[in-house]
Amino acid sequence: MLLTGSAGNFVKNLVMIYKLQLLLFLFIPMVSLAQTSAKQKLSDKQAQATYTSETHQLTLESAIELTNRARVAAKSLNKDVSIAIVDASGQVIILTRGNGVGTHNTEAARRKAYTSLSTKTPTLQLARNSKANADTENLANLPELLLLGGGFPIWYKGQVIGGIGVAGGGGPENDHNIAKAAAIEDAAILIH
Repeated sequence: MLLTGSAGNFVKNLVMIYKLQLLLFLFIPMVSLAQTSAKQKLSDKQAQATYTSETHQLTLESAIELTNRARVAAKSLNKDVSIAIVDASGQVIILTRGNGVGTHNTEAARRKAYTSLSTKTPTLQLARNSKANADTENLANLPELLLLGGGFPIWYKGQVIGGIGVAGGGGPENDHNIAKAAAIEDAAILIH
């Protein structure tokens, strides 16, 4: 087939064959690279599903807003309180003590926030449950836990992202209600 026709046609055919070979030579690595890229994407998705998870963190701005909302709730009861907000790892983001509030309440607020975060349970409920069940009453002996009302886990998209603790509101129920009132529902930062 290449031998038929003039010498010019022969050269044209030969050049065309070389071009096709060159195209195939360049195209095959691209196909291989695309397959590798697709495998890498699948591998990344598998690793993410297996070894990592998406998390959300409280910002300083959200901690300040939660604190302000709790203060408003406390003022409606004519109370000034200590308020602690901790992040998902239990580290303090903000810790405030109201004017005239006993100094012990500052540490109590922090421990209530930590306890509710750690157990994913409001501290008033935890205190009542632990007293009612002999198997859990030893929770009160763990060093960082404080089983007094006023602590709540902070939720976002079904995930605990922190804790709030309130102390000095005149009793466990008041502290409980003040902390619960701090939710930022329009931002889906819930307290329950």
